[in-house]
Amino acid sequence: MNRADRNPPGPAAVVDAAIVSRRAIRAFLPDPIPQSVLEDILRVASLAPSGTNTQPWNVHVLTGPALHRLTLAILAVYDDPEQLALHKDEYSYYPQKWVEPYASRRRKIGADLYGLLGIGRADTQKIRAQWARNYHFFDAPVGLIFSIDRALAQGSWLDYGMFLENVMVAARARGLDTCPQAAFLQFHQLIREQLGISAEFMIVCGMSLGRADMSRPENALVTERRPIEEFVHFVSQ
Repeated sequence: MNRADRNPPGPAAVVDAAIVSRRAIRAFLPDPIPQSVLEDILRVASLAPSGTNTQPWNVHVLTGPALHRLTLAILAVYDDPEQLALHKDEYSYYPQKWVEPYASRRRKIGADLYGLLGIGRADTQKIRAQWARNYHFFDAPVGLIFSIDRALAQGSWLDYGMFLENVMVAARARGLDTCPQAAFLQFHQLIREQLGISAEFMIVCGMSLGRADMSRPENALVTERRPIEEFVHFVSQ
């Protein structure tokens, strides 16, 4: 027995490791994930706090033919300019006008990702093809679509964010990876039709889940994070 076996990491170290190692993965291995594992992840995630215990999350878990059908349905529209023009985001995830410092951060992550892939700024066809990989769920064996009842207000969307983070951290704790995706918002109507989601629900986002393919260059992307001194304000007096 070595020292690590005698002194296993404490709870804080285990949780921290899951959080710190979480990244948006954009290429997955095809290895299937047992449904029991997915159920465990979502069961843990459902313990997220929510105002007055509203628990606003609603999740469709897609695998196999169901995942493939949704991918084909979205790509059929994505590849048809006339049809694509009819599909608009149901809500604005991003600002209508980018200002600093957010605009620079957005440009940097785009440049870093496309740089790893060898895609230049003028390579519009390659950029478009890379974006289409969102709708393949980056080849992940599991795709998740999250929705929320329209009757709920902004606070429930904040609650939903905590649930989504729980999903990603719980997956990471099990050696799995994820990529949360706003790219699906443009196709909210199509997604509701494909999955039988009531019009009373809005699509929040999608998410790819599986095991990272670390042979792919895009998975070398590590985003820069600000030091806490830039955004934390300790007030004691």
